Amino acid sequence: MYHHRVLPALFLIRPIASNSPMKKLVFSAALFLSLISFAQAQITTPAASPAATVAQTVGLAKVTVDYSRPALKGRKMFGDQVPYGKVWRTGANMITKLTVSDEVMVNNQKLPAGSYGIYTIPNANEWTIILNKDANAFGAFNYKPENDVMRFTVKPERLTSPVEYFTIAFTDFSPTTANLALQWETTRVTIPVKHDPDARIMAQIQEQTAKPEAGTGIYFAAADYYYQTNRDMKQALAWANKVVDKDKQYWTYYLRAKIAAKMGDCKAARTDAQQGLELAQKAGDDAYIKNHQKILADCKM
Repeated sequence: MYHHRVLPALFLIRPIASNSPMKKLVFSAALFLSLISFAQAQITTPAASPAATVAQTVGLAKVTVDYSRPALKGRKMFGDQVPYGKVWRTGANMITKLTVSDEVMVNNQKLPAGSYGIYTIPNANEWTIILNKDANAFGAFNYKPENDVMRFTVKPERLTSPVEYFTIAFTDFSPTTANLALQWETTRVTIPVKHDPDARIMAQIQEQTAKPEAGTGIYFAAADYYYQTNRDMKQALAWANKVVDKDKQYWTYYLRAKIAAKMGDCKAARTDAQQGLELAQKAGDDAYIKNHQKILADCKM
């Protein structure tokens, strides 16, 4: 019987002309397979400039900052890696983004609710802070000044010790204000943020306390807000009376006691504080025990 010999495939493939469509197709396929292999071989490591988010409620507004945190790594930043007099992305990678849930005051200027890019222009003795409509840019390469919402200048502070990673934090809190602090190397700049919800709260108090079905929670909040903001103490006491009449707890006695003490009626304040103290001691609430004891001590004085 006659047998056919099978030759290796390598010898059966004819050379492909260098300019033929087939060679281009083979090259493209090989490149595609190489890219797939490269993508599959990636190793995940910590980012050089890791992403971070900080958020703080100021007044009734939520203020959020999304940014990336580059490191010094022995380099000089301001005036060198970050040149003076040039627009900076204020971090690394994507532009640093500021989002506010309500209209707030930034450096005493109104900023509507929304998201904004924070650009800065560092200088040795003065920084320019820029809030721009473009909150999703990569870096400052396509910065457009016509999209600026506001610009203002702040004075940088010198830190006593260097900050390795670029850091944004909320500092100097009050119920309605905070500073947004940018810190890196030995430099710190702060951006004042304010949200004063007083008009909104007063409108809510007027509306809610007028309802026939208003409960002790409404009256408690209204009385306490009047106390905290030094408003009509007679009205605050009237609401506190409604609270205590329906719910005799150590915290409701404390509400009425502190209002009476502020009005100068120490006799009534002591009576409520003593009753509240006994209930707080039974409950083991150390904070309220101290609150009532302070009223008793202050009224003795």
